[in-house]
Amino acid sequence: MQRTNIANPAYFHKVVDCQYACPAHTPVPEYIRMIAQRRYSDAYMVNWVSNVFPGILGRTCDRPCEPACRRGRVEESNAKDPEPVAICRLKRVAADMKDDVRARMPKVAPKNGKRIACVGAGPASLTVARDLAPLGYAVTVFDAEAKAGGFIRTQIPRFRLPESVIDEETGYILDLGVEFRSGQRIDSMKALMAEDWDAIFVGCGAPRGRDLDAPGRQEAAAGIHIGIDWLNSVSFGHVTSIGQRVIVLGGGNTAMDCCRSARRLGGTDVKVIVRSGFEEMKASPWEKEDAQHEGIPIINFHVPKAFVHENGKLIGMRFEIVRAEYDAQGRRSLVPTGEPEAFFECDEVLVAVGQENSFPWIERDCGIAFDKWGLPKLDEKSFQSSVPRVFFGGDAAFGPKNIITAVAHGHEAAVSIDKLLHAEPVYVRPPPMTNLVSQKMGIHEWSYDNDTSNDLRYKVPWSKAETALASIRVEVELGFDAATAFKEAERCLNCDVQTVFTEPACIECDACVDICPMDCITFTTNGEEADLRPRLKAPALNLTQDLYVSGGLKTGRVMVKDEDVCLHCGLCAERCPTGAWDMQKFLLKMTPAGPDARKAQSAPTQGVPA
Repeated sequence: MQRTNIANPAYFHKVVDCQYACPAHTPVPEYIRMIAQRRYSDAYMVNWVSNVFPGILGRTCDRPCEPACRRGRVEESNAKDPEPVAICRLKRVAADMKDDVRARMPKVAPKNGKRIACVGAGPASLTVARDLAPLGYAVTVFDAEAKAGGFIRTQIPRFRLPESVIDEETGYILDLGVEFRSGQRIDSMKALMAEDWDAIFVGCGAPRGRDLDAPGRQEAAAGIHIGIDWLNSVSFGHVTSIGQRVIVLGGGNTAMDCCRSARRLGGTDVKVIVRSGFEEMKASPWEKEDAQHEGIPIINFHVPKAFVHENGKLIGMRFEIVRAEYDAQGRRSLVPTGEPEAFFECDEVLVAVGQENSFPWIERDCGIAFDKWGLPKLDEKSFQSSVPRVFFGGDAAFGPKNIITAVAHGHEAAVSIDKLLHAEPVYVRPPPMTNLVSQKMGIHEWSYDNDTSNDLRYKVPWSKAETALASIRVEVELGFDAATAFKEAERCLNCDVQTVFTEPACIECDACVDICPMDCITFTTNGEEADLRPRLKAPALNLTQDLYVSGGLKTGRVMVKDEDVCLHCGLCAERCPTGAWDMQKFLLKMTPAGPDARKAQSAPTQGVPA
């Protein structure tokens, strides 16, 4: 193998698993250390730069960072079910415990004469506005609703996300001089394009919920509701009650919000019924756990067959019972078991079987090309459509995802818009900004706490069930207090503090090999990667994590370090008699729209996802 080029920002970025997995590449260990130091406002602003909505995401994020967390890999011998650091809930700590941060928001530059229209006031559009308004662009956000937030406000129940948090964090953006035209629905792209906009960003989400066309659907329509529309009505107070017996169809996060909301609006017998297996449900594991914690059963492998009614009044549903079978290629099919159909009584049904994009307001002859699935044809890096000044992002771009993905889209689209309006090619993407600094504070002392905590993940306290289930607006999760937040933050392994090896200083004494608690380090003869991995001191079986390979040493061997389960404890550097090892903090920040992004010639060719 060739000597690892640690100057390539892609290499150490991939070692910081949580940041690498985050679509917005939030520097997670950096802000967690700040929380441990009780620097809550600093931690909030580090988040705000990357993910824009720390208080919102600290309650509702899909947490792609947590399954990637190294803690879940290295803790296998310490716990039966190893759990990652509670990254998402620590983000909420920063939001809840910060000081007034309004004075720390960006100062707005004088207007540059360019006008940007953002369709929809969801997270993607608001991120575009946040990035471009401080640069002097006149940004106008259109939305049919009275307040900004998009699906954050209309689809996420108040028991998960208080409205005050939405108001605060959308307010930070609108206060940057963004014009918000509330109650103004855009119903013609042609008309919008005819106006004097230099660029248009479409962030209107995926506003249409899929229906279920089964026998009895039309006759029993009064008792059947599309999940996202029903949640919208609940959010605005148009729906305040529901029948006692409720069936929720679907296995995604919307279905979990529907069943938990129904439980609070009077449903005493609420159940979720899915056609797939429990493990295959699209809902996040913690969403399923929260529903079950509230006494809501999830019944799997039941395929809806018919809505049963009497004279138009819904009385129940019939289901075919199936099992999963897999062919030689691993493709799944649902096969009837032959058991009699199951019947469940119900008063109302909430259909949450998926969402899809709907662009009835975009005329198909306006120049914007669409694919066969009804999605706009976009450049996947720049988010530019076939009309150069029109960009898409969030759910409107590639279909329903989540808030943090929408934020990432907004950042990238803002870079594209800024480059376009400065006559630069939008396909030339800016590289990230990186820094690598030694953490030495003496011979064997570091500026970070390198003691590895053995604590298991701390549980977030909940409101009492009788209180939480009595109202749709009582927040269920209470958040960590300062003491628990500190202990949870200490579980972080500081994966951004890297072990950096300097070949000329190494005397090959193997002291680092002896002291490493995870057997990460091996001195051996070089070879191809497939040859090296199985013959390391501890075989490196996780192919998604790279090997750190040195150049040739005095004996002709090389140092090979498996990055996969390293604790970043620094013991190798503390034990090394010659200082060949050092602990250096790697900080990566994505380059935002503005002069730094414009002057960039090109991004790294691999390793740093957009």
